[in-house]
Amino acid sequence: MGTEKWREGIDVEGETVLIAFDSTQQALRAEMLLEYADIDIDTRPTPKEITAGCALSIEFPLADYRQAREIIEGQHVEIRGYFRLFSDCYHEIDEHGNRKERFA
Repeated sequence: MGTEKWREGIDVEGETVLIAFDSTQQALRAEMLLEYADIDIDTRPTPKEITAGCALSIEFPLADYRQAREIIEGQHVEIRGYFRLFSDCYHEIDEHGNRKERFA
């Protein structure tokens, strides 16, 4: 089937997004909604470098980011943020999947 493309020029095969939460209730709600939408998810422990109130996170393919984000926002699920691995460290991402820049 060829390499999946999330947006033109970006190779996303094998890349994932992680959603972190501040409550287990919201994590379980998001899990149910994303599974219902047939998004392939993995529930996993929240990485130590992400400060969140919940020990559960949800990981899914980057190719499904837009759909997952629309579902999460449309259903008003409260999240800590969306994250991706950049240079072996998780960083928060914006609505386009790009690393958010931190300003002092």
